[in-house]
Formats: sequence, structure tokens, C-alpha cells
Amino acid sequence: MSNLIATVDQATCVGCGLCADTCPEVFVMNDDNLAEVIVSRVPDEAIDNCHDAADSCPVSVISLADA
Repeated sequence: MSNLIATVDQATCVGCGLCADTCPEVFVMNDDNLAEVIVSRVPDEAIDNCHDAADSCPVSVISLADA
């Protein structure tokens, strides 16, 4: 398991779903149709997809940081 932590600012999320489509190992759309992180640390095999999801977010609400 990596030391990479993903977070989503749900206050500004627009619910496009791109992150959940790009990296379903880390992101899901919740009942309010907002992105939500489902793991405490990004799995090693999902690191590239997680970076792609963060880079592709149209409103830049995904933050990635090393723990």
C-alpha cells in the first residue's frame, strides 16, 4: 500500500463522475452524486489512475498528498 492519500472537496465537487470512472479503486459517487474517497491510502496499482483522475477533474477538487 502506498503512502498516497486522496481527498475530495465535496463542497465544490460538481458530480461529473470522471474520477470514479477513471479510478474506481479510490473514488465512488455517493448518494448525493458527489465524489467520495473509499480507501484510506491509494493502492499501489491505482496510483497512476488516481493521478489521472486528479489531473482530469474539471473543478480541481481532488488533492493528493504523501502521508
